[in-house]
Amino acid sequence: MKQLILPAFLMMAAQPALAVDVTEEMIVYAQDQMRQIAQNPSLIDAIRAQNTKTETLSEVQILQLDRAWRAETASWPRPMIRAILSNPVSIRLAHLAQDSGGRLCEVFVMDARGLNVGQSTITSDYWQGDEAKFTETYPKGSDAMHVSEIELDESTQAYEGQVTFTVKDPDSGEIIGAVTFGIDASQFL
Repeated sequence: MKQLILPAFLMMAAQPALAVDVTEEMIVYAQDQMRQIAQNPSLIDAIRAQNTKTETLSEVQILQLDRAWRAETASWPRPMIRAILSNPVSIRLAHLAQDSGGRLCEVFVMDARGLNVGQSTITSDYWQGDEAKFTETYPKGSDAMHVSEIELDESTQAYEGQVTFTVKDPDSGEIIGAVTFGIDASQFL
């Protein structure tokens, strides 16, 4: 049955005028995954550490970092990308995605500025701070969630819906970042 539904779904999703919503099942799945990682002490420590490093960056510096990242996605070597993908948070997120049975296309964690702390795969950009996934979560508080429409994702080349949650420091209660789950829509048909 999936084989018959998937082509029709992909044809609908490919049409820019037709919005395809993330299902409740996808949101519940993301919430379950979020609970697994959002309170992991090493993840919290990594976000705290990066927040300390990036809190004084100017917008110009953030844009320079983002441009450098984007340039690296199309070239070799990739020192900036390699440094992020090899950190412990990224390794943990990569395992989470690999163990999802194909449900997760990507997972990435952002700091208080919207810069990637860790990610399961290479994202198309380093700075998420200007995108709804960040602007609709981090500044909105501990219960904020952003759900995108299902779209063809540039970096994963899969039809995915993204569900993003804020990440709270368990000690202080302060919002310190956000986490995005890119969910493969074809796995929820």
